[in-house]
Amino acid sequence: MGDRGKNSSSTLSPDTYHPSPKGKEMNDHTVLKVIVRLLLPFILMYAFYVQFHGEASPGGGFQAGIIFASGFIVYSLVYDIELLKRIMPLMAVRVISALGILLYAGTGIVSIAKGGNFLDYSFLRLDNLQGQELGIMLIEIGVGMTVFSVIMLIFYSFGERPGNDA
Repeated sequence: MGDRGKNSSSTLSPDTYHPSPKGKEMNDHTVLKVIVRLLLPFILMYAFYVQFHGEASPGGGFQAGIIFASGFIVYSLVYDIELLKRIMPLMAVRVISALGILLYAGTGIVSIAKGGNFLDYSFLRLDNLQGQELGIMLIEIGVGMTVFSVIMLIFYSFGERPGNDA
């Protein structure tokens, strides 16, 4: 029992099990790239599931936006942020952000224009229940778009910080 603890600190170092050769970049990890490429569609599909079933079960726009953004961020971490910017340009992310806010606010403005209060969904359709369902769905989509785009904008801003060349 005394022999186990004597040399354990000298023989167990992080480099013993996970050697990191100098100059080895993330783009050399073929298995990791294949796994991310296979999982990304499922991550995005799950985000859509959470988005469109959020009013009837746990989930909704906020959770879906986070899941959707995390799929793109994982892709960027394995491949490259510049490749992600070609797939999802910064201007497109800004437009999605603006559209999400406009969808949220526009739903409230339509409610006011039809004689209700701001975000009073029952005025969106003739049937109150259908108006509630439509209003909740539009609000959740707007929240999802906004959360996704804000998380992506934060990630892009951290990726462009000076000294992030590695």
